[in-house]
Amino acid sequence: MAYTQADLERLDRAIANSQLEVQYDGKRVRFRSTDELMRARAHVERELSKGKGRPRQFRLRSAGKGIR
Repeated sequence: MAYTQADLERLDRAIANSQLEVQYDGKRVRFRSTDELMRARAHVERELSKGKGRPRQFRLRSAGKGIR
């Protein structure tokens, strides 16, 4: 499943308000505990951060004056 920033914000609001239910796309998810909710948030955050690493950098070096 592709997560969005809005999904992460929904989980953050639920954690801040001590709620165990989160609603998205007309569906409702009830977590068993705050710990489970926090693990779900961490999972969504990890999935969102995939592919957002540092861009690759290439460095070219010259070993001499070239062809003689």
